[in-house]
Amino acid sequence: MTDTAKPRGELTLRTLAMPGDANPAGDIFGGWVMAQMDLASGIRAAERAKGRVVTAAVKEMAFELPVKIGDTLSVYTDIDRVGRTSITLIVEAWAHRSRYAKMEKVTAGTFIMVALDEEGKPKIVPAE
Repeated sequence: MTDTAKPRGELTLRTLAMPGDANPAGDIFGGWVMAQMDLASGIRAAERAKGRVVTAAVKEMAFELPVKIGDTLSVYTDIDRVGRTSITLIVEAWAHRSRYAKMEKVTAGTFIMVALDEEGKPKIVPAE
């Protein structure tokens, strides 16, 4: 990681990029990275909502760098806004490239999660 670049938010998920998640060139599929970001969003939003959440939207996501086999993917989440039934999170994915001893931001996006009640209907996000 460079001196000026630091992840935004709380480390929510770490996982290892494996060969089964890559194309023949050794680049990890963007869909796999996005799935890890969605998992992290769900974890953080469910903690905040104190219950079940679902992904309502993903906005403004751009892949800056590839993730390679053997990289550790770290996903950071920052709650940007809490609405009546929704939680908006800024999510960043960083690759720790152990063979080069550095960490690089590979992508970021805005995830909007909606809190649900037991019947699957939107519910009010409780106050902290």
